[in-house]
Amino acid sequence: MPVNLQHPSPESVLGVRGIRLGVAEAGVRKPNRKDLTVMLLDEGTQVAGVFTRNRFCAAPVQICREHLASGQAVRAMVVNTGNANAGTGVQGLTDARATCEALAHTLDLDPRQVLPFSTGVIMEPLPVERIIAGLPAAVADARADHWARAAEGIMTTDTVPKAASRQVLIGGATVTITGISKGAGMIRPNMATMLGFLATDAQIHPSLMQQLATDLAEGSFNRITIDGDTSTNDSFVVIVTNQAAHPAVTSWSDADGVVLREGMMAVARELAHAIVRDGEGATKFITVRVEGGRTAEECRAVAYAVAHSPLVKTAFFASDPNLGRILAAVGYAGIDDLDQTGINLHLDDVHVVVGGGRNPAYREEDGQRIMGRSEITVRIGLGRGEACDTVWTCDLSHDYVTINADYRS
Repeated sequence: MPVNLQHPSPESVLGVRGIRLGVAEAGVRKPNRKDLTVMLLDEGTQVAGVFTRNRFCAAPVQICREHLASGQAVRAMVVNTGNANAGTGVQGLTDARATCEALAHTLDLDPRQVLPFSTGVIMEPLPVERIIAGLPAAVADARADHWARAAEGIMTTDTVPKAASRQVLIGGATVTITGISKGAGMIRPNMATMLGFLATDAQIHPSLMQQLATDLAEGSFNRITIDGDTSTNDSFVVIVTNQAAHPAVTSWSDADGVVLREGMMAVARELAHAIVRDGEGATKFITVRVEGGRTAEECRAVAYAVAHSPLVKTAFFASDPNLGRILAAVGYAGIDDLDQTGINLHLDDVHVVVGGGRNPAYREEDGQRIMGRSEITVRIGLGRGEACDTVWTCDLSHDYVTINADYRS
């Protein structure tokens, strides 16, 4: 069961002017499953993306980068689940292009105006003929209020769909921000085996788009980890339809820019947190905050060392306050001149370590009380400076092994 994560109601996921979404059952891997989604974008929409840093990236990732670099205005996206179209060589590229061509033909577009996305099993041929056959039904299903339905259509091992919305006022106009994401395993920063789509009807100057996508990813999806694996298909796309009635945002430092960016970051983080809460076999949502570093980079390195440690993660699953495991992870995070006598450690409100050693006031039962919670904050002080950073993760349970052992069956 996901950690304090509810199935989104369709009415809570707000439509974004200029975008219609449609879902179909194409039988990509299994019958009777929503597995093909299209997003249809009005003219004037701007799109920017951030993709996996895995050098063995999937064919659709390569085609997305190619199409975005072409300068053509993106007018449609197509997402299939059940098959990643990764590790498929030249044929995979051919199949990804064929998918774009088929949807472009249906919509009277240039194929470079279509972005493809795939998620699922790696190194299996894409059943492109099923996807192409399912496109007309997906297009016919397209509606502005189908965001929650699309969130279901992009799932793989997710147990609940992930969607979030909010509205903000920009220049006196109401602006909608809505996003969907998928992901539950092979999650590690630099993207992960996840797909994320974040849209707004705000007006944003084109020169801000790519930096916006990068910054939003860095503050959300690139701060989560479930198992430390960086996958092959990870994609985060920002969609701006420019249909709200306000002057275009031209700077993130003015009042409207700050409000819009904060609103978009809040939705991106909610989607990223949802991935962690639905981590394969997860029973706990854990925030790892590192403070007092000389740089944000070294704070992040410490946070990831703790968040990736199987020993730390299994201790959290067992609700066992074996907290020396956290200190060990801090010690091997790669800070060569770290002074252990400056280390402090808190679990929520419980002060566990002071000056690098056990706090004399710490009691085992206090640690046990915190470890039994479903949401826990680990706060580590390095005593070296003013920098800080945060990573979100989950525990590692028996079910994680079961899910991944049985994934292809």
